[in-house]
Amino acid sequence: MEILNTFLLTFIPLFVAIDAPGILPLYISLVEGVPDKERKHIARQSVITAFLVGTLFLFLGNFIFSLLGIKLEDFMIAGGILLLILSISDILRVKEKELTISDTLGVVPIGTPLLAGPATLTTLIILAGNYGYPIVIFSLSLNLLIAWVMLEKAEFVIKVMGIHGIKAFAKVMALLLSAIAVSLIKKGLTKILGVN
Repeated sequence: MEILNTFLLTFIPLFVAIDAPGILPLYISLVEGVPDKERKHIARQSVITAFLVGTLFLFLGNFIFSLLGIKLEDFMIAGGILLLILSISDILRVKEKELTISDTLGVVPIGTPLLAGPATLTTLIILAGNYGYPIVIFSLSLNLLIAWVMLEKAEFVIKVMGIHGIKAFAKVMALLLSAIAVSLIKKGLTKILGVN
């Protein structure tokens, strides 16, 4: 039961931070007119990029922290503030940025910063500090597997949920992310102040 609880505590924040359903409308607009075979390649390239960027940051992040003398609670507060800003800007955003198509579309902008953006990277490093690397890497892998399936079946998902349903879902995810951000700031301050 405790393993399941730990898994959910790592899986849910990453699901919210990655927000695969939220990027589907943008993904569809980016790959519009692209042959099906190429779309599958872009989806695969996006997920592989996000996984590589995420795991690299996960392992190098702590090394950089130790060099700079940054403690986990410092990063929890800074990361929480960053997540809060990102979630608020996402909630208030009305118009999507226009992006140009390139050969590396799966790497940039879909793989990073859309899937493995600041919210995902911040969440990864904080979760690893709290729960350990194996469970966080497993949760990241599972989330990216879900993201890959959603990108592969993007048009079907949008048909089922509707474009407005997807946008509403993205806003709810942003709201949850802001709640997680506040929780991280609170935990970081608690550790610094030594309050139980």
